[in-house]
Amino acid sequence: MRGQRVAYGRPSVEKLLGALPVVAEYCRRLDLAGIIDRACPVRDVAILSHGQVIEALVANRLTSPAPMVKVADWARGWAVNEALGIEASALNDDRIARALDAVAPELDRIVGSVGAQAIAAFGIDVSRLHWDMTSISLYGAYEQADGDYAAPKFGHPKDRRPDLKQVQAGLAVTGDGGVPIFHRGYDGGAGEIAQVVPAMTALKTIAGPRRFLLVGDSKLVSYTNIRDLIAAQVEFIAPASKTYVPATVLAALHLDAATEVDYVAERDAGKPADQRGRWRVIEDTMTMAGPRKRDPGQTLRRVFVHSTARAHAAAASRAKKLDRATGDLERLSRGLGSRHYPTEQAVTERITAISRARRVGAYLRAEVGTDPATGKPALSWSFDQVVIHAEAATDGWYALLTNLPDDIDAAEVLIRYKGQEAVERRYSTVKGPLAVAPMFLKTNRRIEALITVICLALLIFCLVERAARAAIAPATTMPGLYPGQKAKPTGQLIFQALAGLRLIPACSGRPALIPQPTPIQARLLDLLAVDPTQPP
Repeated sequence: MRGQRVAYGRPSVEKLLGALPVVAEYCRRLDLAGIIDRACPVRDVAILSHGQVIEALVANRLTSPAPMVKVADWARGWAVNEALGIEASALNDDRIARALDAVAPELDRIVGSVGAQAIAAFGIDVSRLHWDMTSISLYGAYEQADGDYAAPKFGHPKDRRPDLKQVQAGLAVTGDGGVPIFHRGYDGGAGEIAQVVPAMTALKTIAGPRRFLLVGDSKLVSYTNIRDLIAAQVEFIAPASKTYVPATVLAALHLDAATEVDYVAERDAGKPADQRGRWRVIEDTMTMAGPRKRDPGQTLRRVFVHSTARAHAAAASRAKKLDRATGDLERLSRGLGSRHYPTEQAVTERITAISRARRVGAYLRAEVGTDPATGKPALSWSFDQVVIHAEAATDGWYALLTNLPDDIDAAEVLIRYKGQEAVERRYSTVKGPLAVAPMFLKTNRRIEALITVICLALLIFCLVERAARAAIAPATTMPGLYPGQKAKPTGQLIFQALAGLRLIPACSGRPALIPQPTPIQARLLDLLAVDPTQPP
């Protein structure tokens, strides 16, 4: 992607600049290299500090993600020296590996310090934090993993690669802009429920004296977690699984007794009122018993929520399952006695396969026998309408558990919970624009350090998005990000728009030259308060 350009009357090699000035400026505001170098100092004779190497890896993730062995090639083609003050030749894979090894023992300290700096430097509101975990698949066996770091293991991968080992990552993002201020790596087989309290403890340290609301998924809810959150005076909201609120409780709810919530989902903002999703709430209390008789019960507010969007989706999904299962069963009935289904056992095995594949085991009632007149298998089947109607009665309903005070009404509890999808969006960024696919490193020590690199890149990605949106407020969209239309400035669109920036390096006493940015590039740099002509 390099070419020849004429600058000051003579040819010079052009380099990609892209968003490197933005990354460099945000690294400076976060004091990223300084925090890392104070935690992991190097000898004075070192060409690069560990902090500089990590900054380069963060910049690579945000501009053109590459394997470690390709980072030096990336730095040669990009204006890394001009933007970050780092020579490409210093970024060989051995130096990168040493930096990852060095920071790995200090990850908790680094993550906590960077999170606290982000809150202070960017004025982030941490009164509401959303927590969730995801998996990252790995190539390699990792049979002798270092016990001090996240161990690769087989688990329940979110990317549906059960053939690969995985590690897990937990992420806490703010309600203010979805900024990830905390992350941590976990063993591939670690249970999500057991990680809630340690994460809460770390978040209390980062947030300092500020009180915050912790919002999570159903894995947050266990007796131990609830007890410890209440003892720590941390407010929380989380959906209850069927273990704590069974389907029979949801089925007994009446929609006409619920109160409609004045809330419009972002995805429905441009739709006519009659096509938007609607939410209703009913509230009561429940007491969660402990595993032992002497454990004191924990009394919580329970907010039942009905979502029309969820109800329609559940009904459509069930109808599709039943329709597909019906087709399979009718084909099976027509083939009874054929070479494919000559015996009762073959028919029974096929019914089991249909039930499992179509997920209709709760409804399907089938009897298999042998026709005495023909000797062929006989089959009668039906779907249990009582079970179907009972399940349909729960469509759209779910329960939220919280210890928020009573002056925050049930509708507000739901609205505060609704930001939970921000965590999922950030994981999509990690596995999309930041290009985290199944990865391979020699040790799990380096894997955990690389997870931190990726999450630091995600932090800058989200801070840039938040800053751009704040700068155009009260407007929510701006022109130029999409051809011919306005769009909301997302991190991905911002970095894509800046990717076309170029730099002609200095030579023969001539200063470096940045060819004229496009109007949208100039506008974004102004919104982000970044001057690409300033030295690193």
